[in-house]
Amino acid sequence: MVTPQQVMIIDDDADDRSFFQEAITNISPVIETRVFASGVQALALFKENKVYAPDYIFLDFNMPLMNGRECLVELRKLLQHKVTQIIILSTSDTKEDREDAFRLGAKLFLTKPNTFQELCNMLKGVLEGSFQMLFPSQQPNMSSH
Repeated sequence: MVTPQQVMIIDDDADDRSFFQEAITNISPVIETRVFASGVQALALFKENKVYAPDYIFLDFNMPLMNGRECLVELRKLLQHKVTQIIILSTSDTKEDREDAFRLGAKLFLTKPNTFQELCNMLKGVLEGSFQMLFPSQQPNMSSH
């Protein structure tokens, strides 16, 4: 029996959190989704071992209390031996944010789409592992490392 994929969403925007959950359910109702309103909340549960290491973490970059950069650094420390893919999903599209995300250990940096269908297509590509083919420009530039 195949274990369902496990996804964590960390985003301070309640509308974005519900859109993400709805989009993931739309893609596959068997995907297990945990949602957190802040990096502080998610990290606290990791540290207390009350949360699993998910297959994917979708992390907002612009949040109060603890921003996405700080959360990403802490997640990488906690998940250092896990295969969790951390994907930044942000309203930002600056080169600086993108470079910071990859330098700090993010697998992908995606700009939040404008429509629900675009969000579904984007998440489906990530969860099926076909994202690299669909959006090659969203990958880290390996030649600069």
